Amino acid sequence: MTNSFLDNKTLRSLHRDVGYFFIGLFISFAISGIALNHRSKWNPNRYKYDFRKVQTNFRLTNKTISVDSINSFSTANQLKNYRGFILRSDSSLFIGYDNADATIFLGNGSGEINIWRPVPILHQLVSLHTSFEKDNWYALYSDGFCLGILFIVTTGMFLVKGKNSFMKRGWLLALIGVVIPIIALFIF
Repeated sequence: MTNSFLDNKTLRSLHRDVGYFFIGLFISFAISGIALNHRSKWNPNRYKYDFRKVQTNFRLTNKTISVDSINSFSTANQLKNYRGFILRSDSSLFIGYDNADATIFLGNGSGEINIWRPVPILHQLVSLHTSFEKDNWYALYSDGFCLGILFIVTTGMFLVKGKNSFMKRGWLLALIGVVIPIIALFIF
């Protein structure tokens, strides 16, 4: 028997080595993927570090809400990197910052400030999964990871022989595994 690319021993070696090479991304993408799937229930990037109650001059009855008044509020409460504000339908004012937010109840001027910190380790894993810039070395590495996954999946179809081979029973499991995401596309 000649030693070709499709030889079972060669495929097993390549399948194993590509899997070993990308093990770090397999683990980080699995953990951050689970965290991102549940981000509507909790934020995997940050947790509440500090909470303070405040009393402000913001009121519903007068024109106290302006960028200048928000800047004064921010300075007085040592809040940096102002991002914007929203007047909500429940008569509250939400002010956003890079690592904090403030909610002011305009009926009486009382409010609360939440200071946020990144969740250790999980924040970094989610960043690997979502926020790298285009055309940098990591994007190329991540593209290589995607090609590696395709290689692992494809070679995995040819590794097992006999009654448990892809042609005997693996195709049915693969078909079910393809149909489920297609159904999800129509549902969500």
